[in-house]
Amino acid sequence: MNPFGLLKAKEARAIANKLECEIQNGRKHDNAIIRWNGKYIAQFGIRRDAKASHDYIPNQIFISLRQAQNLARCPLSRDEYFQILQQKSKLE
Repeated sequence: MNPFGLLKAKEARAIANKLECEIQNGRKHDNAIIRWNGKYIAQFGIRRDAKASHDYIPNQIFISLRQAQNLARCPLSRDEYFQILQQKSKLE
């Protein structure tokens, strides 16, 4: 995790890996698609520039910046993420 607590490409990829996202490669960025039981939930872009901010990700995946940081660092598990979404009525 970078020292300022912001999300960068490394953290974005860590989140995508933890959530077992489907990655669609694009020219300027990759799209990470989140599915739950095969159903589309959300997606976010992963910029190729390692220094570019990815602080838009929490809004796109329905969690706070702190929760997104915890997904990247490991305190928040995949199952806990989906529990949060269930509590927010984002999952059926």
